[in-house]
Amino acid sequence: MPEFLKVMENWDGFNGVRQTRFTEAQIAKAVDLISNKAGLPSWKHEYLLKEVITTSDFPDLFGFVIDREMLARYKVAVADWKAYFKMVTVQNFNTVERHKVVGADERLPKVVEKGEYLVSKVAAGHYDYKVYKRGKQFDISWEAIVNDVLGAFSDIPERYANAAIRTEAFEATSAIAVAAGPNPLLFGATITDAADGQLVTNLGALPLTQPNLQTTLALMTAQVDVNGEPISVMGKHLVVPPALEYTARAILSSSLLLSTAAAPIPATNIVPQLGLQLHVDPYLPVIDTTKGNATWYLFAEPSAGAAVEFAYLRGHESPEICMKNSDKVSTAGGAISPFAGDFKSDNILYRIRVVCGAGQMDPRFAYAQTGS
Repeated sequence: MPEFLKVMENWDGFNGVRQTRFTEAQIAKAVDLISNKAGLPSWKHEYLLKEVITTSDFPDLFGFVIDREMLARYKVAVADWKAYFKMVTVQNFNTVERHKVVGADERLPKVVEKGEYLVSKVAAGHYDYKVYKRGKQFDISWEAIVNDVLGAFSDIPERYANAAIRTEAFEATSAIAVAAGPNPLLFGATITDAADGQLVTNLGALPLTQPNLQTTLALMTAQVDVNGEPISVMGKHLVVPPALEYTARAILSSSLLLSTAAAPIPATNIVPQLGLQLHVDPYLPVIDTTKGNATWYLFAEPSAGAAVEFAYLRGHESPEICMKNSDKVSTAGGAISPFAGDFKSDNILYRIRVVCGAGQMDPRFAYAQTGS
């Protein structure tokens, strides 16, 4: 399609894809034409592209289509870990402080006749973390454009989406696991709560079985606050590595349970009645290279109490892409399209950016078992 390549050379530049708005009809028509949905011969495909999409509109519209396709792919692949992380946004790159007030909610002491009402002791603490920029530059050679024109761009949205999904999933899993096992900033036997200084036990070595799952749920329920008051933490999210998926599904779905007595007696498996949600995290064995295939986790519902928090920079809650303008200057004085590539290598450059971060919060609302 050499004539169509000449049309590209008249493009004046590229604006941020989020800044330009098009009608749904324009977007749908552009998507169909760019992908050649109708399977038209090349000459007709080129003719219709030039006929329907004006020279001045095409850079913006093409970038908008890429962004739209990327976000569609990103939103379809809903991240499983978001169910047990508290999801928030933050204003800037400064340290995020999540404050916690301790006290004033303990049992009320008896006041004798004419006795004084004592002042309730209140203390404050906080959990800290930051968000960071994460991104990468992608380039496409000018030769690829010449050889394949629009076909060279067909998998960019999916690649961008996969990069963003993997980045966020890795960041989230890194908040709960490290190379040596469960993250010591959140799990321990015992661990000190960063906000109130209380020692909490939320780490064990039990393998994943139905009785051990019940035991761990009971241990979570028995957690108390800094004043020794029960807080009835209910485990709702079971997180396992891929190696334990079938074991976990069998435990959560089986209606019967055989006892371990000498003469096994069928009994009702009550675990399916507890409403546990199963999450399979493929990054657990990637990050935890020591116990990642055996360690399993329980988390409370984030609305009841957050063990981990994941934040986006406000106004940047989804992946963002941009395209680099060409740094070439035409000797004839005309503008050069960004699709002409850069001066040094003729490469056409794209960039993706994700701004996010994760932090550990209250250890009472999570429990980890290393399986050994």
